[in-house]
Amino acid sequence: MTPSLRAISPEIRSRFAHVDACPFEGPRVYFENAGGALTLNSVIETSGVFAAYPDNAAGRDNPAGAALRASIERGKADARVFLNAPDGQIFIGESGTEVLFRLVRTAALGAKSGGKMLGSTLEHPASRSAVARWAEVTQRPHILVPHDDATGTVGLDAYLPHITPDLRIATIVQTSPVTGISVDVGEITAAIRQVAPACFIIIDGIQHASHGQIDIAQYGADGYAVSPYKVFSRHGYGLGWASERLSACPKETVIGGSETSWEQGTRDAGSYATFSDVVAYFAWLGRHFTDSTDTRAQILAAGKAIQDHEHTLISALMHGTGNHRGLADIPGVMIIAGADNPRREGVISLTLEGMEAGALVGFLNTQGIRTHIRNNDHYCGNILSPLGLESCVRVSINHYNTEDEVSQFLQAMNAAALL
Repeated sequence: MTPSLRAISPEIRSRFAHVDACPFEGPRVYFENAGGALTLNSVIETSGVFAAYPDNAAGRDNPAGAALRASIERGKADARVFLNAPDGQIFIGESGTEVLFRLVRTAALGAKSGGKMLGSTLEHPASRSAVARWAEVTQRPHILVPHDDATGTVGLDAYLPHITPDLRIATIVQTSPVTGISVDVGEITAAIRQVAPACFIIIDGIQHASHGQIDIAQYGADGYAVSPYKVFSRHGYGLGWASERLSACPKETVIGGSETSWEQGTRDAGSYATFSDVVAYFAWLGRHFTDSTDTRAQILAAGKAIQDHEHTLISALMHGTGNHRGLADIPGVMIIAGADNPRREGVISLTLEGMEAGALVGFLNTQGIRTHIRNNDHYCGNILSPLGLESCVRVSINHYNTEDEVSQFLQAMNAAALL
């Protein structure tokens, strides 16, 4: 078996579009993966093929309709394996944000009246805004568990005082897209279930999905959302999972339609097909690290290899490579959630003393490094405001990135510190 992901890096990178060059500005290092991961070449090909089909999958008695229905069912089955979701429903929405809103809305309207709705200050506004909206509509208190600024996450100890029997809906973000730090969702859901077993629990897995394993069967949740464009697919759809009991709650449907179905209107068979491409890629990658022929085992092996490789890259980013100082040793660099945080997943948000974040992003662009600014606004103010920051630079990696790219980035950062 291949001992490390690094050994097959060229083969991995060959499977992605624009891996080392932007189609608009030429060669660059892509460290903007939290804004959208690179896209698999297979996804691009599949998207074009399915976009050309004029046929409708819904109830058509012809070979084209049957083929489209088969692609949808295959996509759902593949997603079940990827998520480890043996029951419940898989469905496609407009985006990961829209999926979260639908899950929260359905839970809020379907839960027993009264009680409260629980979230945390770590969450992305996708889930936080959805809970705020439907807490107001259903006249429930919206409780926010405070995250820890130093560690960039929120732990069970912070949740425990707010977990009471009258809890109706709880949302949990699995990984913060700003701090990059993960949350132990299994631990928190177990604690909620023990005290409030009927509570609907919805997990935002959007930032986590590309960095490691997902295990819905272990979480004991009722809803889960993924943005496929952040996990090597394309823009234009979100992937959702809902438990059987959440699916049984009243929801929007056409008159005479299935009351348990989350799907509305004509399905985009291409979205399901492109998610099958993602699952096939994880399985292909995993076969380099396990002899098992079981797809789930291959996905788990891929996730472990991805995590190991990303931890190696994060360590190099923090502590240096070759003769380039790491971020932890560059004068004036401040790293949100600390340099050596064991729960970090692919994201480093930082500031450089004496250089505004937008200027640093611009300078890095001139050096061929793509990063992104995060501002103290409705998207990131929950993280930046308590730290007294107006903005920061988000550096986000994925498993197809390399140590050579880390070196290029550190060379640029060391140069920026001297300006």
